[in-house]
Amino acid sequence: MRSDPIIVQKYGGACLETPAKIRAVASSVADLHGRGHRVVAIVSAMGKTTDELVRMAYQVSPHPNRRELDMLLTTGERISMSLMSMALSDLGVPAISFTGSQAGVMTDESHSSARILDVRPIRVREELDRGRVVVLAGFQGVNPATKEITTLGRGGSDTTAVAMAAALKAECCEIIKEVDGVCSADPRIVADAKPLRQLDFASLSEMCFWGAKVLHFRSVELAHRQNVPLVLRKWGGARHSTQVMKEVADMENGRVLAVNSMARIEHVEIDSADLNQGFEKFARHLKQNGLPWPQLLASAFTAGKTRIMMTCDSETIDTLLRTLERSKDLRKQRETLSSVSLTCFGGISSDLPYKAIQILQRHGIIADKYVLSSHSVSFFVPVESREAAVKALHSLT
Repeated sequence: MRSDPIIVQKYGGACLETPAKIRAVASSVADLHGRGHRVVAIVSAMGKTTDELVRMAYQVSPHPNRRELDMLLTTGERISMSLMSMALSDLGVPAISFTGSQAGVMTDESHSSARILDVRPIRVREELDRGRVVVLAGFQGVNPATKEITTLGRGGSDTTAVAMAAALKAECCEIIKEVDGVCSADPRIVADAKPLRQLDFASLSEMCFWGAKVLHFRSVELAHRQNVPLVLRKWGGARHSTQVMKEVADMENGRVLAVNSMARIEHVEIDSADLNQGFEKFARHLKQNGLPWPQLLASAFTAGKTRIMMTCDSETIDTLLRTLERSKDLRKQRETLSSVSLTCFGGISSDLPYKAIQILQRHGIIADKYVLSSHSVSFFVPVESREAAVKALHSLT
């Protein structure tokens, strides 16, 4: 058995968009392998392949079967893993590709939003010990009881990478994308967004929950629980890489780290006797229509109505809203909103919501409401005001 350190790298779809980019990534992996590391490369689907497959599915059926949708979507990562393995072999590097099920990624039976139950990387270890690079399809696994293929939902390749790194006791899990590591705002909105070179897991998880596109919050929580060293960096260079760790020394408590946003927040209203009955009706509606749970942001009960605030990918939200049109007890409530969130290190200062509301008002933006969590304060604003609100609140970082 080899004792060389194991490095798990995850490559996002933009890094693998074309055959030329795949060859460039393969060359980088080959270099790492040549320096004595055992390498597991987790790959996403090429470019916008997953979005194209989803669009195709909804053109065929307005309510695609979730099991068949998983069968369709997993083909994207299979294409990437096969091409990457071919490119490595062409460079003289022994390589083999595995699907999630072949690699031992065991999940629950939820199609489109499965959760990893266990990772049994027997074949992965065997191939690493033989000196091969293992190229693994992200985003997917298998339910051990039903033998059905499942997908992990948006950001599932990140979760695959962290789970595999934990199971292999890897030296490091690197998340590699075509954008800088983590910044104080989306650089596409705020041109002078500052790179964050070190973050603790709690802060990054909160940022990702409220809209940071760098990682899915589930993968950050998993890395925290399993104590997996995380590095987020830009493909082609580590100038703005971000290290994620349990604790960050010498950072001021209450300091605003970043402002993030979600473009689309929807509200569902449910006729109910109490909050519990409201959620029971909502859960039943999702199950009857074969829909995954959205990301829930807030809920309340008043005057015989349960109101749930939520977000999800556009295809799922659109489908959910269409199904509400046929429901007697559930309906879309009010207009679509956006969220803008400030995430702080260690906790929120008591006057931060007031300061933020004043800044928004000076820019002519009226927040509909705000929600507090342990590390963030999130404001809900008109969709057309989202980017202006991000730019205005970035002055607090």
